[in-house]
Parts: sequence; structure tokens; C-alpha cells
Amino acid sequence: MPPRPEAPGRVRRFSRPVRWVHRTTAALMLTCVATAACLYVPQLAELVGRRLLVVTVHEWSGLLIPVPLLAGLAARSLRADLRRLNRFGPHDRQWLRAVRRRDHRPESRPAGKFNAGQKLYAAWIAGAVLVMAGTGLLMWFTGLAPLMWRTGATFVHDWLALAIGIVLGGHIAMALTDPEARRGMRTGSVERRWARREHPLWREPGERLEDQ
Repeated sequence: MPPRPEAPGRVRRFSRPVRWVHRTTAALMLTCVATAACLYVPQLAELVGRRLLVVTVHEWSGLLIPVPLLAGLAARSLRADLRRLNRFGPHDRQWLRAVRRRDHRPESRPAGKFNAGQKLYAAWIAGAVLVMAGTGLLMWFTGLAPLMWRTGATFVHDWLALAIGIVLGGHIAMALTDPEARRGMRTGSVERRWARREHPLWREPGERLEDQ
């Protein structure tokens, strides 16, 4: 099915499969974080109760986190976005230098479809999910490894979970400051002016952001 025509002044940013992967992954991730909080914070554990159910939901939501991405690989648009996220160029290093200097001028922060911060976040969260899955399996299936390994896995799992919670909080906070970015993930399209300002190097096949 061909993409629907966009309203004047708007440009398509995310396809439906990409938005579906983002939403389902976010739901699973937030479920995992919420159930982890209920397991480790005494006040929440007492409020929620039913620890065995919480543990089961936590385990399965964690195991299912990679599934939406793996299913979404069937979509060409998602594979194209992953290739963009996996490429780090000179303009990305310039973007990071501007962040370090706290230079907020748009011309100092060139970006393609994804800026350097989004690329680093995607790489970090992907690696963290893999580590969490591996350590979680060692904690779940106690016969997989000796006690020393399981103790180390528990230590890594707990502290990395805290780091993920902090990073996710930062990701959500940044999204809340940019309504147009949220609209792009919700509806699939963004204003051309926003695209030119925030992602001046972004070009889609057949799309010219300098138009209109």
C-alpha cells in the first residue's frame, strides 16, 4: 500500500511499522521497569503485593523486549532507520562537541534523520537489553551456571536496571520538551520547518526538506 499523501508543510518521518516497534518496545520496557521497582522498593512491594505474579510479569516482559524489533525487521523502513542509527559521521562528532560546549545554536548541531545523541542512546539501550537478558536468564534458571556466576549476574542486573531507569527517565524528559518529535512518533509526520531546524541533513528518497 503506498504511503498516504502528507498535508502541505509536513514530511513523513516514521512509517507505521517503525511506530509499532517503538510503542510495543516502550510498553514492554516500562512494564519491566515498573515491576522491577515493585520488587526492589519495599513500599511499592507492600502496596502491590502478589510478589510471584510481579516476578512472572517482570521475567516475561523482559524476555519479550527484543521480539517487536525482530518482527519489525521484515519492514524495509525499519531496516533503513537501523542503518541510519548505526552510522556515525563527522557531523555527529560536531553535534557532540556542541553539546559538550553547551552550544544550542542549530547550525552548531547538524544532524541527519537521527542526531548523535539519539544514535548513542539507541546503541546503549540495545547493549543494555542484551546484558539484562543474559544476566536475567542466569538468575531465572539457576542450573545454568555456578553460584559465583549467578551472584555476579545479580549484581550486574540490579545496578544496570538502575542505570536503565535513569536513562529512560532522561529519554522521556527530553521527549516531553519537544512536542513535534512526539507528534512524529505518534502520527508519522512532522513539520518541515522543524525538520529543517532539528535535522537539516536528513533527506528521504524523493523528498526535499528545503521545499515549501
